[in-house]
Amino acid sequence: MEKFNQSILVVHAHPDDTEAFCAGSLACLQKEGWEIHIATLTAGGMGGIGSTEVETEKRRKEEARKAAEVIGGKYYCLGGRDGFLMDTPEIRVEVTALMRRIKPGVVMTHLPFDYHSDHRTTCNITEVAALMTTLPNHPSEEPPLERTPLLYHTAPFTFSDTLGAPITPPHFFLNITEVMDKKMEMLAFHESQIELMRVMHKMDNFFEEMAQYNVDLGKMVGCKYAEVYWQHLGGGFQKAPLLQEVLHKKIILKEGE
Repeated sequence: MEKFNQSILVVHAHPDDTEAFCAGSLACLQKEGWEIHIATLTAGGMGGIGSTEVETEKRRKEEARKAAEVIGGKYYCLGGRDGFLMDTPEIRVEVTALMRRIKPGVVMTHLPFDYHSDHRTTCNITEVAALMTTLPNHPSEEPPLERTPLLYHTAPFTFSDTLGAPITPPHFFLNITEVMDKKMEMLAFHESQIELMRVMHKMDNFFEEMAQYNVDLGKMVGCKYAEVYWQHLGGGFQKAPLLQEVLHKKIILKEGE
């Protein structure tokens, strides 16, 4: 297998997305000595109840920074606007430049058919940005990478597509039982979202609901808590199963394996 840097960059739309969907896996990788980088394309300014957009952005960026520090990670916030995220040349350049500075072996982002428009847009931007990391004609001041990062996708909330239909089975489940405490410690910093989720999604307890989501995923494969992933195997991307090999002891492909 080709050699990839032992660093991961997660690119999601909003602060708390990473903690909700893949923090357990990041905690596992951190234990393996990987560098952890978390970026959001927006600061989540619409996700505040009783505060202005500017106040909410400031609070949510600080929440995300503190959450990343739990596993020794670094947090970056790019220039998109929550709820109004657009796929523009400028933000594509910004994301590619970030990837070139970090030089990740692996990039994670949302699925292309996630329930949230900002998530879908983030996926499109991240996919193209990753493809462009090695191309010298790309209008970034950062030098191109030698190798295109491997691309993985995280699960959407509710585990369904935009119309509520079941989604294609994931490529693998990851047993996060041993690091579930770290995941919840990270998620707990996002206190601003408790009231937001109560108003927007009618969740009585955001943190408990997210923990239950990992329980439900775990039940699919016979473990206590799980996260799920798809690897981007389309043209232009290398297909080395790097995460599957690094975390092989916690990988579950189906019941009984």
